[in-house]
Amino acid sequence: MTRRKIKAGVIGADVDLDTEEVYLSDGRRLTEHEADALAQRALARHRGRPSVTGEGTRTPSLTVRVPPETRAALEELAKVQGRRLADVSREALDEYVSRHAS
Repeated sequence: MTRRKIKAGVIGADVDLDTEEVYLSDGRRLTEHEADALAQRALARHRGRPSVTGEGTRTPSLTVRVPPETRAALEELAKVQGRRLADVSREALDEYVSRHAS
């Protein structure tokens, strides 16, 4: 049997885990069962930010140009509040819409 250690992030040729010994970074031997479990976890990962509109629903995006002073003020608010710029901006837009909606 050939012995190999797999490094994180490295993708190589297919491996027959019945004839080759492959070890994970923590020292455990990679089996077919473990490889299947790792693959399922990787495929189940959600990419990107959580949806604002609900699970499984893509949130529409909006790109807005603002003066540097406005961006700096929003960034400062976000920093002081320990929040992301997107969250503060979204809240500001929601507040504006609720105030001016007919």
